[in-house]
Amino acid sequence: MAADAQGLCEFIDASPSPFHACRTAAQRLLDAGFTEVSEGDAWHGAGDFFAVRSGSLIAWRAREDGRALPFRIVGAHTDSPNLRVKQHPDRAVAGWQIVALQPYGGAWLNSWLDRDLGISGRLSMRAGNALDDVLVRIDDPVLRVPQLAIHLSEDRKGVELNPQRHVNAVWGVGTGPRSFLDFVAEHAGVPADAVLGFDLMTHDINPSRLAGIDRDLVSAPRLDNQATCYAGLEAFLAARPGEHVPVLVLFDHEEVGSQSDHGAQSDLLLTVLERITLAAGGAREDFLRRCSTSIVASGDMAHATHPNYPERHEPGHLIEVNAGPVLKVQPNLRYATDGRTAAAFALACEQAGVPLQRYEHRADLPCGSTIGPMTAARTGIPTVDVGAAQLAMHSAREVMGAADVAAYSAALAAFLSPA
Repeated sequence: MAADAQGLCEFIDASPSPFHACRTAAQRLLDAGFTEVSEGDAWHGAGDFFAVRSGSLIAWRAREDGRALPFRIVGAHTDSPNLRVKQHPDRAVAGWQIVALQPYGGAWLNSWLDRDLGISGRLSMRAGNALDDVLVRIDDPVLRVPQLAIHLSEDRKGVELNPQRHVNAVWGVGTGPRSFLDFVAEHAGVPADAVLGFDLMTHDINPSRLAGIDRDLVSAPRLDNQATCYAGLEAFLAARPGEHVPVLVLFDHEEVGSQSDHGAQSDLLLTVLERITLAAGGAREDFLRRCSTSIVASGDMAHATHPNYPERHEPGHLIEVNAGPVLKVQPNLRYATDGRTAAAFALACEQAGVPLQRYEHRADLPCGSTIGPMTAARTGIPTVDVGAAQLAMHSAREVMGAADVAAYSAALAAFLSPA
């Protein structure tokens, strides 16, 4: 199945949390004949495999004779800025039943106000003497973070949102005790007293859709960075082992710095690459040698030039939607791209027959970052940062070009399987 805008909408709607994004990607891999393996088991031989570590996933196509072949790796991240449920969520304020929330990552808080919000994530439960995880999603309009009425603001220009006080959600009325976690457990079909931990977050329940007068835009939540997860997944499935071993890695926790057991600063990618080498009969020497000739494309979304704020962009670097993938360069290494890796991605775009745009951030504005620099530093593998153009990054709902989905995926596929 080739990547397209409708396919992206379906992927996003199936993936309200990083855990669901991994499950959606895993099912697509299983349907394509891949085998899921556990990191706790021994790995042997060649084949098409993937492994899931919490909210991260890594997939690869291994060959028996591939112990010396370099890796071609596409990386992305499964998490997006949102509002997450606090450990003691239940509150009663002024006759309202409140669920206490707090921002995750650099959420653009005002975009989360006055939206119908569902709940998704993971419940960690007692299962006899062991633990088990259950994914949960509630797509009903359970929560809402209400905006302050304009008549109650001091200057009728709104208020500066305080992340501690102003992003809690209403979910009912009355002053009696009510347990939000009991409600979620009941919806998941599990005993509330068996739930020992949770990772719960909100999501906009409005479906992703094609938009614009010509339906040439995608309006959706979590484009940053599920658009890359989807485009990278379809590119990976289209790639075939040749003189390179294709790898796809989808990390969690990029939006908060990637410092976790399954973020880009963890050992996930490094250990899996070494184990692929060992399973093919290679040794650590083979692994170190093949890493020196490998390359990573760190995929994350890019800023399209905003029509209402064109002065916020670097002059001479117009970035348009539906105009092809974006190469991201930042000399102070907020992006990992250098001249060599830029040339590798430019060649991939040329081979895919898609145009390439080149982005630099204004020097007088702080620049965001990606998994690219930390992946490069962690593995020693040269890395290029790339993306697809979008508006409203970190908003509860974002927009990108519909034609860019296929172009982005085609460029990543050519990168994974260079001619």
